[in-house]
Amino acid sequence: MIFKPPFTLIFRNLTITTLLVFGLFSQMSCSKSSASEKDQMISYAAKNNITYVSDPSGVLYQIITSGNSNKPRLTSTITVTYTGKLMNDKTFDSGTITYPLNNLIPGWQIALPLIGEGGQIKILIPSSLGYGSSGSGSIPGNSPLYFDVSLLKVK
Repeated sequence: MIFKPPFTLIFRNLTITTLLVFGLFSQMSCSKSSASEKDQMISYAAKNNITYVSDPSGVLYQIITSGNSNKPRLTSTITVTYTGKLMNDKTFDSGTITYPLNNLIPGWQIALPLIGEGGQIKILIPSSLGYGSSGSGSIPGNSPLYFDVSLLKVK
């Protein structure tokens, strides 16, 4: 006689297998997305003559002018002039703003303390350190971003 496992055992095994396969594909999809974003950022840098340094966080940056010794901390309020672009070179925002650094996107929190008042930096930010999967306004979800930032004042 051939053993026939109860229906609940078959269902449980199928459910576990489905979850494992889904987890595997989710993992692969995230890796592809991250690699694809990094490729987009590197391509953008090459196309725009940005000689970048890679931060362990995934942020790529080029310090144009280092500025003075007055560097922002997370608790500093900064005034900057900036231009933000998508990887297709479309400008999504520009202007002059004054905000506490800890209220800005994580990519800025990582890159701006690298320069002092009067400094200028070019930053390529992966979506996870920008606006994530939800995006913001004209920025689609999962978009790596480019910023050209001049740090005018640090308080």
